Amino acid sequence: MANVALIVALSMSAVHLYTAFTGSLDALLQRSIHLGFVFTLTFLTNRGKSRVTWAGLLLNLACIAAGILATAYVIVDYYQIISRTPFVTPLTSVQYIYGILVILLVLETARRNLGWPLPVLALVFLVYSFLGPYMPGLLAHRGVSLSRLIDFLCLGTDGIFGTPLGVSATYVFLFILFGSFLNTSGIGEIFMKLSTALLGHVKGGPGIVAVVSSALFGSISGSAVANVVGTGSFTIPMMKKVGFKKEYAGAVEAVASTGGQIMPPVMGAAAFIVAEIVGIPYIRLCLHAMLPAILYFFAVGVMVYLGAAKQGWEGLPRDELPSAWGVLREGGHMFLPIVVIVGSLISGYTAIKAGLYGLISVVIVSMLKQETRMSMSSLLEALEEGAKTAMPVASACACAGIVIGVVMYTGLGIRFGSILMWLSGGEPRIALILSMLAALVLGMALPTSAAYVVLASLAAPALIQMGFGRVQTHLFLFYFGVISCITPPVALAAYAAAGLAEADPMKTGFIAFRLGIAAYLIPFIFIHNPALLLIGHPGEVLLAVPSAIIGAFSLAAASEGWFLTKITIIERLVLAGSALLLIKPGYVTDLIGLVLLSAIFVNQKRKQATIRDYELGASN
Repeated sequence: MANVALIVALSMSAVHLYTAFTGSLDALLQRSIHLGFVFTLTFLTNRGKSRVTWAGLLLNLACIAAGILATAYVIVDYYQIISRTPFVTPLTSVQYIYGILVILLVLETARRNLGWPLPVLALVFLVYSFLGPYMPGLLAHRGVSLSRLIDFLCLGTDGIFGTPLGVSATYVFLFILFGSFLNTSGIGEIFMKLSTALLGHVKGGPGIVAVVSSALFGSISGSAVANVVGTGSFTIPMMKKVGFKKEYAGAVEAVASTGGQIMPPVMGAAAFIVAEIVGIPYIRLCLHAMLPAILYFFAVGVMVYLGAAKQGWEGLPRDELPSAWGVLREGGHMFLPIVVIVGSLISGYTAIKAGLYGLISVVIVSMLKQETRMSMSSLLEALEEGAKTAMPVASACACAGIVIGVVMYTGLGIRFGSILMWLSGGEPRIALILSMLAALVLGMALPTSAAYVVLASLAAPALIQMGFGRVQTHLFLFYFGVISCITPPVALAAYAAAGLAEADPMKTGFIAFRLGIAAYLIPFIFIHNPALLLIGHPGEVLLAVPSAIIGAFSLAAASEGWFLTKITIIERLVLAGSALLLIKPGYVTDLIGLVLLSAIFVNQKRKQATIRDYELGASN
């Protein structure tokens, strides 16, 4: 089975590379082939099963056969499918069987790759589609017959084969493959070595290294848990070595790794879906996301630095650190593929072409040095790993397509806007809080891609109707879907980091929540102040950037309880007020915020001088 899985994985990567070179196939065809590979790989690798029994083996083989037959049917009968009139031309018996098989396979594939939450959610929506006439109030609808449901979900590009799966089958797969090639070439190790060389000596240096290396690595991996595993195995032991408590070390890594999904130029699978649904080029979405990502990592870095100063955690001795110039001389050329991707996007190439050129450049550039040179076996390993990494993303997109299809066909999306208006009493701020809670709850149970897609079809239209901008609204929902990874009680990134740190998962999750406090405010800031997304008059942007950065510093100090020295409760409250005033747009609020921060700074300098004089007197 392993050898067959390898051949299928390599074939999947080869087909996607071919269509990237020659141009994507027709939408339904491209997406069906993509999903067919995912079906086959999932059951070949026995995902979600701890051991193989004869009954399990037979079930896997039956599912593989069903997936191949379903994909073959679309390929063979493609022109008849696209030429029929939906909801008018009756379904054939073959189409009935095909539709039922696809729905069942999507649910089972999602269960094996992602666990129970997403398929259960999809099943709830499927049941809702049939029980519409019996539902109360705004939830009621006329009901859906099985034939119409299959027609909408499986024989067009609105349900399972909708936009999310389309993005997975094109942009996302290539960028996952790009990340796989970079990882195989050793770029992750280079990121960590360079961060250690530059920042390992400062107070709490290993924690700062975790923040910076996770920002760099996360921008390529685009997955919080993958980022934790990729960088945490190096940074967490290093933090513990200089005195970091194990829960704190795990929390730092979890928060830093989670931010990788919002860090351009590669922000994770969900970001490509955001760009597609909003209807803007991916490079423009990266520009909008750039400043909030910088604010996020700046706030986390400051909190780690102040926390280290409070606890007396020093950096690493300089003689234990690698040379920054030596690291760049050894592997600095591996940054060029990232430049290629960004340059391609800026030059106007599509995300597909940019991903393809970036991938090719990885292979070429890696050949420049023996340390990074990719052999034929490592190339095959990267192709295999890329295909397997894409499986959960594609499964999430396909299963979320069931939810979106039901929402669209039953009109629930329109009625959900009325429900949100009713629950919030028409008050936009309350609607934002309710949407935030929905995003956090869904994000705890579902992958970011699936959580965002569901919210984009339910909550986004209502928020836009209330007057919030389209870009701000979708990024608002996307951000809260991301930071659910550090939101207790289900904080997946924190739990992964706790495992590496041998720490208590719940304690690690709550510390991560505190360290990431800025992340919970940033979306509320930019949805009211689009200047933080580089939207609006240049003067507003120039004012928003420095005030937001200073405000993030104030918030970090207030949360950590340390500035130049330990701060009192009153000082914490003043710093928190200063942060909110600085972050809020406006000349007056910025001025008041700066005055408050300056007052705390002066008071802290006075206290610092008093402590120094006392220590000098005691030593004499």
